[in-house]
Amino acid sequence: MDTLEHTENTLFIVLISVVATIGGFLFGFDSGVINGTISGLQAAFNSNSAGTGFNVASMLLGCALGAFFAGRLADRFGRRTLLICAAVFFIVSAWGSGIASGSFEFVIYRIIGGLAVGAASVMSPAYISEVAPARYRGRLTTIQQIAIISGLFMAFVSNYLLAGAAGASTTPLWMEFEAWRWMFWIELLPATIFLVALLFIPESPRYLMASGRRDDGEAVLVRLYGQTAGIKKMAEIDATLIHDHAPRLADLRDPVTGRIRAILWVGIGLAVFQQLVGINVVFYYGAVLWQAVGFSEADALLINVISGAVSIAACVLTVLLVDKIGRKPLLKWGSIGMAITLGLMVVAFANAEVNANGDLDVGSWGPLALIAANGYVFVFNVSWGPVMWVMLGEMFPNQIRGSGLAVSGLFQWSANFAITMSFPIMLAGIGLAGAYGFYALSAAVSAVFVFKYVRETKGIELEQMQG
Repeated sequence: MDTLEHTENTLFIVLISVVATIGGFLFGFDSGVINGTISGLQAAFNSNSAGTGFNVASMLLGCALGAFFAGRLADRFGRRTLLICAAVFFIVSAWGSGIASGSFEFVIYRIIGGLAVGAASVMSPAYISEVAPARYRGRLTTIQQIAIISGLFMAFVSNYLLAGAAGASTTPLWMEFEAWRWMFWIELLPATIFLVALLFIPESPRYLMASGRRDDGEAVLVRLYGQTAGIKKMAEIDATLIHDHAPRLADLRDPVTGRIRAILWVGIGLAVFQQLVGINVVFYYGAVLWQAVGFSEADALLINVISGAVSIAACVLTVLLVDKIGRKPLLKWGSIGMAITLGLMVVAFANAEVNANGDLDVGSWGPLALIAANGYVFVFNVSWGPVMWVMLGEMFPNQIRGSGLAVSGLFQWSANFAITMSFPIMLAGIGLAGAYGFYALSAAVSAVFVFKYVRETKGIELEQMQG
């Protein structure tokens, strides 16, 4: 084993994995950049709150479609090819969102960006899992989550600096274009770097083998792992593939019983539970919480920066742990930790009062809500945030990986959209305590789900994954 490890081109594996994670950075940047452009969009397009809400949420529809079709098309055209398409879509979306002159045009470009985000969300971890050795595959895939959060963080910083330079997001900055337009155009730089870098990385060897390009697959495997280990891995991959047809959606059914494979239900469960715990409500509607605690707008911005730093620190911790203690323990204890911290937030909100202005006043319960919220963000980002993507990228057998990712990704982004759109309705109907009570219950149920149905994948080669 030591001899085989010495023949690995570890630096090359790390470098091409880092290139793939730029897709995660753009995933985060594209998701976060919209937050600083709301005022500009309202002023430029004269949109009401409902129209602005759809302008913001439209990207999530593209994400669901992008995740589904990227997973399917990647089985036909390749993982690297789909990442290249995503990079082009990021560029088109960034340029078009900034130049748009009306809501309809803007929504079209945001949906294109959503297609890119959805594709990157499933293809980046899939590519990394298919080129990295099992013993440190989890660490490399977890870097994807660090990249996502870093993208969000840099979008917030970029928005803040551009708005500050102009005086306001609606004020012209350079070349007589408003600052909010430049907030979108800044994304052109990392998107272009992503596109160019992708031209210099190899296609996934497992895709090459599955598509019948054995010589190309062998060449990549030898380059990654060395001559002896590469040939051995080629034989192992070959043994897991069905040779009478290319991978297809129908492979998700058991050939004997005709039923949907159990592994797909596990993938869907992981994807949906990651959203049912309400993490994006904290990200998208965090102002409700911080204002309830009594912080000013300026303080709330600082809290967002601190939360971003906490999230990155949590993911760094996951990099150190995921290949040592495994995926399942992180998911299980993450579920329990989220249930507890969300439960504490429910207690704080349940004891809040409504003041004369109609605002929520948590009074002396404010510090508990603040500490519990940051604890929740930390626990999520040390467990379900990165580990769900690690699991989806590696848990499916070679023959059904693209299709499994397609369906799981579709459910993940659909759940994201549903939770995001339902929060204002829940807030009006059952209140903040009721909404967070639902998320706490979902976290508790997810612990049971992990304990009963999720199998550990730490240190297991992709060729040994069972469907």
